[in-house]
Amino acid sequence: MIAKLKGIVDGVTEDSAVIDVGGVGYLVYCSARTLGRLGRGEPVALEIETHVREDHIHLYGFVDAVERDWFQLLTTVQGVGARVGLGILSALAPDQLTHAVVTGDKGAITQAPGVGPKLATRILSELRDRVGGVALASIAGPAAAGSLLEKSSVSEAASALVNLGYNSSEALGAVARAAANLGEDAEVEALIRGGLGELAPAEARG
Repeated sequence: MIAKLKGIVDGVTEDSAVIDVGGVGYLVYCSARTLGRLGRGEPVALEIETHVREDHIHLYGFVDAVERDWFQLLTTVQGVGARVGLGILSALAPDQLTHAVVTGDKGAITQAPGVGPKLATRILSELRDRVGGVALASIAGPAAAGSLLEKSSVSEAASALVNLGYNSSEALGAVARAAANLGEDAEVEALIRGGLGELAPAEARG
């Protein structure tokens, strides 16, 4: 199973790229966001999701682990295949997608080709309570996300917000933003206050 490719960009099309790895060219399907960062002849390292079917093996490439994680999550939704998943990631960057799912913004999701109101509603319904880890990585970055999740203060503050009625995705995302602003050593109480501030309507904050 291929999980990563590191090589030279041999060519780029509208929906895919060929990555030359030691003289072997791998056809990799990518989102517009990833393709926009590839230049022919340039070195590249792509996170890979391999799909094996009876009649084909397809490789899907992503410029970072956050985009790959979103692709994996999106394709668990009924009606969202690989092509639609890439279309969503082409229309919305991971942080925009996180915000759309957490806030229930159906209009943002329907910007993607092949996603109508019915499918957008299903995506929001199925993913709203499952985006915590991906949301945190979108906000803090993949490397920082793991260390933040390991901090008891972050989990305690997020739990407190859940007890106040916020869903887990909203709570974790808000606390992550607060931790980024306040610093890694912030106390639980400060993170709760900061998280509540992040969740307050923009007009109330301003």
